[in-house]
Amino acid sequence: MGTDIHGFVECRSTYRTLDVEDVSGWHGAIYLDLLYGGSDYDAFGCLFGVRNHAGFRPLAAERGLPEDVSDESRREYEAWGRDAHHATWIGWEELSRVDWDARAERVDDRVHEFTRGSSGDWVLTGKGFWDPDDRPEGDEWIQDGRLFRRVRMSRRDAVPEGGQWAPVWATMRALADVHGDEHVRLVVWFDS
Repeated sequence: MGTDIHGFVECRSTYRTLDVEDVSGWHGAIYLDLLYGGSDYDAFGCLFGVRNHAGFRPLAAERGLPEDVSDESRREYEAWGRDAHHATWIGWEELSRVDWDARAERVDDRVHEFTRGSSGDWVLTGKGFWDPDDRPEGDEWIQDGRLFRRVRMSRRDAVPEGGQWAPVWATMRALADVHGDEHVRLVVWFDS
């Protein structure tokens, strides 16, 4: 069964508000599904510790919903009921300081498979769970015309610049430019 991510980019407006109903100050700025439609386990593991086959020290694992979560996030999370799991959050202030070149704490559980591209270079075509005969990190071998390699990934490998998460980061950055880094966060949960 697959795992999907849900949530909101939240923002706490720094503009003066007269709404007495606005106790927390946090608002669901945009539903995550409008910015990210993927199901990338490497990113999930790197960012949130979910499906962490690559062995990352997660940036924000199982923090739960923020105590002052927005009404939009709380309603949507509760609508998922028991299917929602691994709720967590991470602020733009923290994300903007991540060392994306940092490597995972261990070698990936999966063996990375490459085939020859049209230019003759090896192109990653998949990752699979199978016994690599205790081969060490960096070891590679060719079998049936395919290259297999034991890899320790970097955060940038899992969440590439300009990749599927770029619209999320761009939205958070734009809100932070207006309201400040500490007033923007990503609140997420998963279903499987």
